[in-house]
Amino acid sequence: MTPFRREPLHVRLARAGGLGPPREEDRRAPWDKAGIHGVHRPRQWDVVATIETNISGDEAHFVALADRIVVEDGPDDVEALAQVVPLEPPFRAEARRTGEQLWSVGARRIEVVELPGQAGDELEYVVRGEARELLVDGARTFGSIPLLDEPGDHVFRARRLAGEVWEVETAQL
Repeated sequence: MTPFRREPLHVRLARAGGLGPPREEDRRAPWDKAGIHGVHRPRQWDVVATIETNISGDEAHFVALADRIVVEDGPDDVEALAQVVPLEPPFRAEARRTGEQLWSVGARRIEVVELPGQAGDELEYVVRGEARELLVDGARTFGSIPLLDEPGDHVFRARRLAGEVWEVETAQL
């Protein structure tokens, strides 16, 4: 019969206090140790700026083009808000009043193209191999957009900004 051995008191107390023998090193990436998984949310703005101005209203949404500003929502006099953005046009911006005369402006670069003679206000153009599909304002339409015909499978989404100028986003399929 083997004599029963008790663990010494100092060893039990050290283990209970977290002072036991060193554990094996955790070689996981730092973000995995914290339990963060998945893909991060894409950045909404390329640049954020503030300006003091006495523009009326509390919010403005606009697009700055090379030759003009297209106001989508808010006051018409947003030139001061556009000038504070250190990006070359074209860019899309959103501004909010954060104080009595203080405004915050967030802006991101956009791609614009001219699509002469194109009907509607929203387009979706899907290219898969030799197949083409065009939706104009959500309705399937016969036709193509030669300017957007590029090799590879992709989808173009476009919104009319002003006249024949469209904001275009491209995604690979």
